[in-house]
Amino acid sequence: MGKTARDVMTQDAECVGENETIVDAAKRMAELDVGALPICGEDNRLKGMLTDRDIAVKVLARDRDPSSTKAGELGEGKPVTIGADDSVDEALQTMKEAKVRRLPVIDGHELVGIVSQGDLATNISEERVGDLVEAITTFAYNSKGAES
Repeated sequence: MGKTARDVMTQDAECVGENETIVDAAKRMAELDVGALPICGEDNRLKGMLTDRDIAVKVLARDRDPSSTKAGELGEGKPVTIGADDSVDEALQTMKEAKVRRLPVIDGHELVGIVSQGDLATNISEERVGDLVEAITTFAYNSKGAES
């Protein structure tokens, strides 16, 4: 049987609470040396993902106060996730389709980890990782209005 998301994920993903401020989230990102954190609700359910880019573009560039803006305000829509026992192939496909670099791993309703591009890079072929990076990069580059 092939590897599952649980086999390749980074465990012990820390959340930022939906009611914590962006300043708190940024400090936690710095402490953990990560570029994204899951946003968890008071019910311990995943509410979204917060990235360092979200902080720069959706808070700082829009002159919002990071000490009063809550992390939950930046969680948009239903978060894209993968089940802990889903295959690595499914995780890869989900990341490509959703154009995300990090995929929260859920067991029931509980966040148990994150699958990142780096996690996949050490577990699948270079060619398949390259396809993922190309899909995400092409989308990110073109969606920002940059020249192709």
